[in-house]
Amino acid sequence: MIFRSMKKILLQSLFFFIFAITISYAEIVKKVKVVGNVRVSPETIVMFGDIKINEDYNAQKINKLSKQLYDTDFFSYLEINLINGLLEISVKENPIIQSLVFNGIKAKKHKEAIKEVIELKEKTSYVENKLIKDIQKIKTAFRNLGFYFIEVEAYAKENANNSIDLIYEINRGKRAKIGKIVFIGDKKFKDGKLRGIITSEENKAWKFLSTKKYLNQNRIKLDTRLLENFYKSKGYYQVKALATNVLYEKGEGFLLTYNIESGKRFRFQDVSLKISEGLDKSFFTQIAKDFPKLKNKYYSPKKIIKILDKLNKLSTKKDLQFINSKLIETVKNDKILVTINISEGKKYFVERVNIVGNSVTEDNVIRGELEVDEGDPYSLLLLDKSVNNIKSRNIFGKVNKNIYEGSSPELKVITIEVEEKATGEIFAGAGVGSSGGTIGGGVKENNFLGRGVKLDANLQLSETSIRGKFSATNPNFNYSGNEIRFTAESTKTSKMTSFGYDSSKTGFSLGTTFEQYEDIFISPDLSAYYESLSTNDNASTSLKQQEGTYIDTELRYSVIQDKRDQNFKPTEGYRASFNQKLPLYSESPSLINGIDYSAYHSFSDGFIGSLRFHGRTINSLSSSEDVKLSERLSIPGRYLRGFEVGKIGPVDASDYIGGNYVTALGFNAGLPKLLPNFTNADVSLFLDAGNVWGIDYDANIDESNKLRSAFGVSIDWFTPIGPLSFSFSEAITKASTDKPESFRFNIGTTF
Repeated sequence: MIFRSMKKILLQSLFFFIFAITISYAEIVKKVKVVGNVRVSPETIVMFGDIKINEDYNAQKINKLSKQLYDTDFFSYLEINLINGLLEISVKENPIIQSLVFNGIKAKKHKEAIKEVIELKEKTSYVENKLIKDIQKIKTAFRNLGFYFIEVEAYAKENANNSIDLIYEINRGKRAKIGKIVFIGDKKFKDGKLRGIITSEENKAWKFLSTKKYLNQNRIKLDTRLLENFYKSKGYYQVKALATNVLYEKGEGFLLTYNIESGKRFRFQDVSLKISEGLDKSFFTQIAKDFPKLKNKYYSPKKIIKILDKLNKLSTKKDLQFINSKLIETVKNDKILVTINISEGKKYFVERVNIVGNSVTEDNVIRGELEVDEGDPYSLLLLDKSVNNIKSRNIFGKVNKNIYEGSSPELKVITIEVEEKATGEIFAGAGVGSSGGTIGGGVKENNFLGRGVKLDANLQLSETSIRGKFSATNPNFNYSGNEIRFTAESTKTSKMTSFGYDSSKTGFSLGTTFEQYEDIFISPDLSAYYESLSTNDNASTSLKQQEGTYIDTELRYSVIQDKRDQNFKPTEGYRASFNQKLPLYSESPSLINGIDYSAYHSFSDGFIGSLRFHGRTINSLSSSEDVKLSERLSIPGRYLRGFEVGKIGPVDASDYIGGNYVTALGFNAGLPKLLPNFTNADVSLFLDAGNVWGIDYDANIDESNKLRSAFGVSIDWFTPIGPLSFSFSEAITKASTDKPESFRFNIGTTF
């Protein structure tokens, strides 16, 4: 007992003795002296070390000071002594990296990419332990590109003034190719199906442009995610996909093996919403009504994502801007119980919106596209829609958003960063068909005077006609959100020698578009045109009856429902419109009715399918007059590829006169990543069908009521000189008088 008490007293005494010694070695710093520094001033060292004059410094504080100075990377050696109030700091500075040299790498883009990933950069201090890490980063970066046999060495070449050139010797070796891909385990599906899901490809002779044949760890990780997503979409909720083996066989390439354990297949037991008190449950009725249909269906995350997307869209409504949703999935045997908890989240508001990067474009042009404004409730969904609205103006190369904390926790500051691009474009186009060709060109400006106004002047020429058109459009007139537009055009057709007539039509139109209700737009146009038609003895009797001059004043309007997810490159939704042309004053009045419809659906990442329909009818409102030649209908070239524009339908004495009715239906499928990324080209397959028929002035002329169709491939290529678009097509069905067009291209350059 006595021994324990003595031991306790001894330990306490030792502690106080050590503490007293530590305190006794603490001194007040009265002066700082720096020795050995060349580039780094004493004041900078005092600042980095946070040294305070007239404060006590003991061993602990001196150790902390040493660590702070080492962390600056300026010094390779430090010694700190505190004697009689003088804090003396002896240093040896790290050399400065004057330049980086990458021997063995020629491409500038690869050199820039290396500089992005490494930590040691030009004009920074050289730290040897960081060099070891940078060498490994370079190896990893190139192995991700398929250079598995890369070798990297580095050395420092000393210069004057304590600087070095850091030189990397890089031997990339041959790029590793995938010789074979195999799938093992409880895979359930055939290898061919699984190969169509992953992005990696086996090396084949015809894949000389593809980069997917090279072994890439990032792509392999993507493949495993794609495989797991595929299996989950089929109900295999607990699937595991691993790239288990990557073996190299000399001369054969790498053997890439995916091991798949699909597990049990699950069904939905039930899907339900759990809505917190205080929220109006009626808002969610429309979403919940489809839940019974999912019961006992195979589980699919896509079905859950669709529900969550609908909930996100509800957040744009006034009373639901702050809702949160939490997904809970509970596994019970081979069933999954899905519960979505909906609660009212924390309320955030927009304090300020900053616009940066625009030197030409006025701020108001950008702000006019925002769905959220200062003082509004903060909504990420509406902010994303705002960014897409800005992109759809086609006047910026890049549009990014950043969100920061505001002056208080419930406030957000939004910064929209834009990168302006050349908005002027000189373009030309041509079509080649069985009977000759058409050419055209023009000038466009999408951001006139930085005000977002669009100008378009173009000229189209063929063997028998010339057409000039000028238009000006302000998509956000007076920052009201309403579009206003003006168009002036003139067309002259000369067919006196071949068909016995010449015609001309000149006029203008003024119109606007505005949103009347949510996603419902009204688009009226008022137009006035002067037209003349002259004939000779070669003209048909009906044409001779129409000879003369005409003045027409018309009202055109459209009612549009736009349910697309975004205006710029939509991936889901549809756009439907009904339009009509009503004569206000006309010597030969006629009525036009029309329907346009387009729908979009994303089948997978980058694979977007679309459908388009175009229909028109025209009928004379005068019992004594037929529809004028200039107003007879034809199918616009964008709706029916594979045929010369205006060269299908009824023919009167070898002249294509158009019809009283037109319909067109088209299917388009964008092919994701068909060409390598460096080509910057999009490829699509299309199938177009249409018909032009109906004659009201001569029962003896064939109405040409026959389905025309064509399939083909289109390429949109964004080159350094401007955009190029090509279409190659082949007619499937046609009338004997139709003129097919196998190739069409357009070229433009920006300014």
